Amino acid sequence: MIAGKEINDFVNAYCRLRDRQYAVYVRCAKMHGLTVNELFVLDILWFATEGCTQKEISERLSANKQTVNAIVTRFDKQGFISFAEVKEDRRNKRIVLTDSGKAYAKNIIPPAADAENLAMADMPLEKVAELVKLTTVFTENMERRFAGIKEK
Repeated sequence: MIAGKEINDFVNAYCRLRDRQYAVYVRCAKMHGLTVNELFVLDILWFATEGCTQKEISERLSANKQTVNAIVTRFDKQGFISFAEVKEDRRNKRIVLTDSGKAYAKNIIPPAADAENLAMADMPLEKVAELVKLTTVFTENMERRFAGIKEK
């Protein structure tokens, strides 16, 4: 295990990179008059061909229900989404993009997804696999370590 200042320098460098990546999404969202959370919800709905529930969106984004509800309400008012009953649980509704929502999202989400794919494709495949593997390990370590923090 690396100790002290050296590990802290690596953590800070990683956090700066993570923040730069997040800023790319913020700029993309702003280009389209969206917040970054609206962009992320639109992305989830674009790729969820069968739709998804507000709870699933909240869990995926680690966002509170109020935030997701406000976005869903906005998209509903714009006619971008519709709701379908969940047969197993009638209290929940699956959210799906309408034709209008798909027409809107097609100029935002596929180009962004293509940019992500091209950015990763610019690296050798073994480096991509290593990046995913190491990020997975780091994420799992963070989940484990943060779970050990006691509330005050």
